[in-house]
Amino acid sequence: MGPPPLTDATLARRIYDRAHLTGEFRLRSGVASGEYFDKYLFEADPALLREVAEALVALLPQGVDAVAGLELGGVPLATMASQLSGLPTLFVRKEAKTYGTCRLAEGGEVAGRRLAVVEDVVSSGGQLIQSCAALREGGADIMAVLCVIDRETGGGDNLAARGLELRPVFTMSQLLEAPAGRRRARHR
Repeated sequence: MGPPPLTDATLARRIYDRAHLTGEFRLRSGVASGEYFDKYLFEADPALLREVAEALVALLPQGVDAVAGLELGGVPLATMASQLSGLPTLFVRKEAKTYGTCRLAEGGEVAGRRLAVVEDVVSSGGQLIQSCAALREGGADIMAVLCVIDRETGGGDNLAARGLELRPVFTMSQLLEAPAGRRRARHR
């Protein structure tokens, strides 16, 4: 008889305990924040990465051909989701390289594929919007954008305005509500 099944609240607490930092942080969007979720802390933990990827796989829309992980934080998540789902992975650069294959996405063709784009944390969605636009220009159909944490700072609305559906594992509110038994928050 193995461990009890993982609940959403349990996973939220584990992510919070592992990755929540307090201090002074500047987000990619340029906004200052007194708290930060260091995604590399939960992505570097093999057991937690697997649990997070299982939650992402549950969010995949029907008919997806591949998962596309955005550089850098989306890559380990997409890779693990690929392992769990059996779907191929694409590795999406912030911009196409200027040498070799000169591709934006590595690991296969983009044209004609239905993709679920994977990111770790969404704030304003700026990089996601740029990357999804470039993937669309390359002929991809973006079926959904999956993320681990939606900071609830406008990213979902910004994506929706461009016809992109955001499917988060957790919102910031859910993570902040979950840590009933958490240890003391760590500081940077």
